[in-house]
Amino acid sequence: MSAAGVIINADDLGISEAVNAAIFDLMDRGRITSASVMANGPALRQAAARVKHFPQCSFGAHLNLTQFEPVTMGQGAALLRGSDGSMSRGLGGERWGPKLLAAFYRELCAQVELLGSAGIEISHFDSHHHVHTQPQLLPVIKALQRRYRIRKVRISKNIYSPKQPVSPALARKKVAYNWALRNFYATRTTAGFTELLTYQAELDRGGQHCPSVELMVHPGAPYAEEEAGLLQSDWLHSSGLYAGLISYHEL
Repeated sequence: MSAAGVIINADDLGISEAVNAAIFDLMDRGRITSASVMANGPALRQAAARVKHFPQCSFGAHLNLTQFEPVTMGQGAALLRGSDGSMSRGLGGERWGPKLLAAFYRELCAQVELLGSAGIEISHFDSHHHVHTQPQLLPVIKALQRRYRIRKVRISKNIYSPKQPVSPALARKKVAYNWALRNFYATRTTAGFTELLTYQAELDRGGQHCPSVELMVHPGAPYAEEEAGLLQSDWLHSSGLYAGLISYHEL
C-alpha cells in the first residue's frame, strides 16, 4: 500500500479539556495534522483559544447531531432533543421527514456559524458518530456545503481489516455514497478513510494501493490507549510508505 499524502485527523476537539490537551500536544509534536471541532462541546472556547497557534494544521467542523444539547432553540430544536434535553444517536427515531431534516439543517448551520464566530477557519466537514454519511442526510450536507462553500468532506469508511470485514452489500452502498458525495456539489476527498489502527493492520498485511488517505484518531479518549502508543511511535517512517503527512489544506 502506498499513499501520496496521509491526513491524521483527531476527532472531538472541544469535547473536554483533557481531549483538547492531548490533541494539541500531538499537533505540537507533529504527530497529527488536522482536527475536527465540536461546536457544542463543553470545552469549545478553550479549544478555539489555541487553534491560532497551529496554522500548519487544518480544523474541520465535527458536525454533531448525537451528543450534548443542540445549539439551536425553539420548536425545531425540540425534534432533536431526547427526554433529557440532549441529542442522541437515535437521530430522531422514526420521525424522519421534511421537518426533521429542516431541524438538522438549522442546527448544523448554527454549529458552523458558532465555530466561525469563535475564530475557527473551517477546512472540511466530518461528523460525530459519522452521521453525515447516512444517505438520508446527504441533501442536508450538500446544502450546508453550498451555503458555507466548503468543498472538502470526509468520505464514508472504505478501508477495513480482515478482523472487521465489511459486507459486500454495505461496501456497494459506501461506494455509491462516496461517489455522490464527490460529484453533487463537487467535493474533494481523500481516496481512503479509516482508523489509524486499521490502516496499520492493513500495512502489516500488504493491503491495496491508496493514493491518499485520512486516518481518524481520538487522542485523550480512555479507550484509545493502543492508538496513543502508535501515535507516539515512528510508524509512518517504518511502514515503507512513500508518503508524508499532510493536512486538509494540502488535499
